[in-house]
Amino acid sequence: MADYRARFRGREGVVVIGVAHEKMRSFKAHKRCGRATKIMFDFSRQPVAINHYYFYLQDRDWGPAFLKIGTYLPYPVKLCLNGHEWVKQQRLTRAHVRFATLDNGLLTCANPVALQTACDSLGPTDVQAFFDRWSYRLPWPMTPRDRAACYDHRLAICQLEVSVTHVFDRPVYGRHFFEAVIGENLDLGRPDRVGLLFPLRITRATPPPAWGYRTRVITDGVQPSLHIADKSSHVKQYFKEQRALRTKTTINNPKDFYFNKGVDNLAHLRDLGQGVNRKLLEVERLSQHCVLTQDALDRLQQPTVEAGQRVSALRFGDPRVMAILQALTAFTHLPRGFPQRRPSPARGGVTRTRLSPIADDLRSPAPPAQGADSSDRRHPSLHATTYGLKVAFFYSKLYLRLLRPNWPALLPVDDALPRPLRSIISTPKSANPTRRPSLPPE
Repeated sequence: MADYRARFRGREGVVVIGVAHEKMRSFKAHKRCGRATKIMFDFSRQPVAINHYYFYLQDRDWGPAFLKIGTYLPYPVKLCLNGHEWVKQQRLTRAHVRFATLDNGLLTCANPVALQTACDSLGPTDVQAFFDRWSYRLPWPMTPRDRAACYDHRLAICQLEVSVTHVFDRPVYGRHFFEAVIGENLDLGRPDRVGLLFPLRITRATPPPAWGYRTRVITDGVQPSLHIADKSSHVKQYFKEQRALRTKTTINNPKDFYFNKGVDNLAHLRDLGQGVNRKLLEVERLSQHCVLTQDALDRLQQPTVEAGQRVSALRFGDPRVMAILQALTAFTHLPRGFPQRRPSPARGGVTRTRLSPIADDLRSPAPPAQGADSSDRRHPSLHATTYGLKVAFFYSKLYLRLLRPNWPALLPVDDALPRPLRSIISTPKSANPTRRPSLPPE
């Protein structure tokens, strides 16, 4: 259809009409005879194959759109609109704001504030106005007499996509960032991690997605994409046009979030989708933005004195330090933190407890002004501060994902081999009793 659209020169109108023989759910009647030659009918909803008409339109406010109309009861109508095109046509073009497109999105804009204002102003009245205008201009299943008797179509949200796009000034770094994000967030599809993204708590009664909880990485050619599902909805993240990172939440059933399908709930569902996108980016930013400066790294390797008390250093590679920081990253999402019963004065920015093992471990190796704090006096507990969590992520990622897997490459060849194989190779041939004698040549 893109070729037909390219040849269309009008401001608005029908670009092309397509016909397809497709299945839909409709009513079927089954005749049965009762006593005394009475004839009765039973009705049911079953799949039927009928003709559907696709009206590809060019609208003055929405740009490209299409309406799909079924030709049999209950005459279903499907409307597909793109909010990016509405922003381009309705707001930016009419306000004479310069912009560059990125597929159906936007690459650059001379007035970002006006762009964001236009995106936020899209509401259900704009969608309803488009539907009302074209339903009276196209051939419609309902006659004027039917409409006068209040038999007409009502819009409902079948699928809603909410996206956010981050354009990189240097696309190669954006691609490297996204590939690193994929490798470090393969566990986001688990039920405990999905609950961090979507606003509803997952219980045993929560229906799982169609194919179960999982994280999918789908590669189309050389373009990878990250997919996370929850109930009937899912989150997709991919690198668009080699220029921008797009995060998109698709809501396929508003009832999963206790909203009906009425178009009036468009604003609420859009806020929900934006929250999911923002939460996913926060999780990824937290795992990526944990680089420490040289001064901060040097300060962690040396003991310090705080309030007249010596605080031990966080030496990288120390088994006790690495175990504590890895535990801190694994359980930092607990809303009440690490409980403690008897708090004592803080040392090195960490409140100590004598009865909690993790609290006692966090006391000694924590550097100044980081690690944890206690804010609830009735139930004192330890909560990781922003800087302390940053240190924990940096140490854990550096050790688990870089140093430990690649440590054999830093050793000599003989030391990198397994011990049984190294002992066999290093043993002299004469001292090896299991060596078989060589056979004479034939």
